[in-house]
Amino acid sequence: MEPHGPVTKRRILADLTPLRTSVDYRRLWAGNTISWIGQAMTALAVSLQVYDITHSSFSVGLVGLFSLVPLVVFGLYGGAIADTVDRRKLGLYSALGSCALSIALAAGAYADFHHVWFLYSVVALQAVCGATNSPARSSMIPRLLPPEQLPAANALTSMTTTSGLMLGPMLGGFIVGLWGYQAAYTVDAVAFSASLYAMWRLPAVRPQGVGAGAKRASVLDGLRFLTTRPNLRMTFFTDLCAMVLAHPRALFPAVAVVWFGGDAKTVGLLVAAPAVGALLGSVFSGWIGRIRRHGLAILLAVAAWGTAVAVFGLTRNLWLGLLFLALAGCADTISMVFRSTMLQAAVPDEMRGRLQGVFVVVVAGGPRLGDFVAGSVGDMASPVVAVTGGGVACVVAVGLLALKWRGFARYDAQVPEA
Repeated sequence: MEPHGPVTKRRILADLTPLRTSVDYRRLWAGNTISWIGQAMTALAVSLQVYDITHSSFSVGLVGLFSLVPLVVFGLYGGAIADTVDRRKLGLYSALGSCALSIALAAGAYADFHHVWFLYSVVALQAVCGATNSPARSSMIPRLLPPEQLPAANALTSMTTTSGLMLGPMLGGFIVGLWGYQAAYTVDAVAFSASLYAMWRLPAVRPQGVGAGAKRASVLDGLRFLTTRPNLRMTFFTDLCAMVLAHPRALFPAVAVVWFGGDAKTVGLLVAAPAVGALLGSVFSGWIGRIRRHGLAILLAVAAWGTAVAVFGLTRNLWLGLLFLALAGCADTISMVFRSTMLQAAVPDEMRGRLQGVFVVVVAGGPRLGDFVAGSVGDMASPVVAVTGGGVACVVAVGLLALKWRGFARYDAQVPEA
């Protein structure tokens, strides 16, 4: 029985092969993990500071709006830039910009410069830097790793994102409570040094097939390319089904009180449950690399998300509800890993930046649109209709998409076809 132990462990736990085989990827992953935690700290600190200044929840909500518009616009534009220039330099310069903005927030806090317009402006500029950095960083990964390691790498990326969203707010609240906003912003600025170091040590990563005299890549060319690639379009459509139709986050404050008789702590548990499930899905992702039918896996994962959300809407036991939210988060991670892998493997290198830009727009915009849909249906009908009805609508919509584009379920990772 002794020899079978390591094999079983590798099949269950996350595959760390990309971290072992590629020094460049290891640096990039470590730097991104540290900076993600810092950014999540800053996001919480900005929200708290805006509320301290205005005592208005509406003003806190505007923080998301000021970040969404730059994310959408510069997600597409940043992807086009990434398909023309050295992606290493673009990632390095955009990370430098984010670091400088964290320093500006810290300087403002140290100087007692408490003006909400300043915070909104910095948040918008941070979104510009982030939307430019993400396509450059994501489109570099297929150049650092062989194709068979991309699913494992995307599972590790999901682990980075989820752990950052879990640890960042906790650390941010702790640091702000003890030492103030300036301390949280300073820690974020220092954390960016890990990302800067990783980018600085990378080799040049110019898009393949792009000559020295190439013109600036066109966003419209990327969108036209997408219209001719049904499998890639389906990765975006399926994600929108989950995030727009079955995204109950906006209803958590209401259901915490009405369904579970809870308070703010209950809301925190509801918000954290999908993240916990997503993290567990990443940790126990060793099996993902053995799956070839990525399209079918995405369809099943999104249907599982919708089903879990629908059942959550019928539960009135808090711990059972948290379990189904965690299952939904786990399904979302599985979907994200396969969607990202398809996007990296089935897209030619000279188009990867632009398609990653579209990915940024969908990932950023879908949940926010889902918040609006869930909140509106919850007010017009009831939270039960919004949550359970949204989950059922997600499953039905994914089923209809699968019937419309049957080739998506037959997608084979060994013969990637966009």
